Amino acid sequence: MSFDTFLQYSLSGITVGSIYAVVAIGYNIIYNTTGIINFAQGEFVILGALFAITLTRLGIFPLPVVVLFAVIITAGIGALIEIVFIKWIKNPSVLRLIIITIGISIISRETAHHVWGEHVMQMPYFTGTSTSSLSIFGAHITPQVLWVLGISGVIVLVLNLFFKFTLTGKAMRACAANRTAARLCGINAKMMVTLCFMISAAIGALAGCVTSPITQTQYDMGSPLAIKGFVVAIVGGMGNSSAAVAAGLMLGLIESYSIIFLPNAFKDVAAIIILLVILFFKPSGLFGNKEESALKEF
Repeated sequence: MSFDTFLQYSLSGITVGSIYAVVAIGYNIIYNTTGIINFAQGEFVILGALFAITLTRLGIFPLPVVVLFAVIITAGIGALIEIVFIKWIKNPSVLRLIIITIGISIISRETAHHVWGEHVMQMPYFTGTSTSSLSIFGAHITPQVLWVLGISGVIVLVLNLFFKFTLTGKAMRACAANRTAARLCGINAKMMVTLCFMISAAIGALAGCVTSPITQTQYDMGSPLAIKGFVVAIVGGMGNSSAAVAAGLMLGLIESYSIIFLPNAFKDVAAIIILLVILFFKPSGLFGNKEESALKEF
């Protein structure tokens, strides 16, 4: 295999891995604050892209405003989901919460199917067109790939700063460490839970908007993304969002390189195999340990 081909596969894997990492971070934000594994996280990505596509077709707003509105709308839906389906439950079991979030995912997917239909849609490229190409040491990528990598990096950086240096971020971390103690300190724990759903939904929507030009968007694409994001969250160590970035890039590269040796149809098998191996040999994840507290990570 030539260096050009190797670099092409590497750039493709890094791009896809960045998307997986952002979805996994959405999982971790909610898990750290509530202990809930939100299997509807992939639907936030698709809803954000679908809202942005609809607003773009109206032709009223410029692209940055369209993306902003899509993120705000999806964040509002995230808050509504938490208020309607989660907030009223007292001392729910893990299994009950998992079933609820799976149900939310199904409802969201079928609603999107009813509203937008089965058509495959696409956001316009942020820069250039589908025929635009950048050459990096012989490998070719579209300018939109740089947007995906750049925005993914900004999301990780901003979240680190938010959770480590703002009062709201510290309050959310306090709820993650000990919700009862946080309440005794005057923190509105219920509000923090709603906020974490909003942030998670907003991150998913932004990821959906920036990736739609190169991956395209259909109502039922959320579930595969949710599975990949969950695998990345587990591999990195559930609740460890910094490690999710490394795990996401690792999974993206493995999937990309697997095409060299296996048919493209078997690409998704790599994620499941990795998950099973990690769960068998190191259930806490490659970068996690049993003693790790959510307080140490965002």
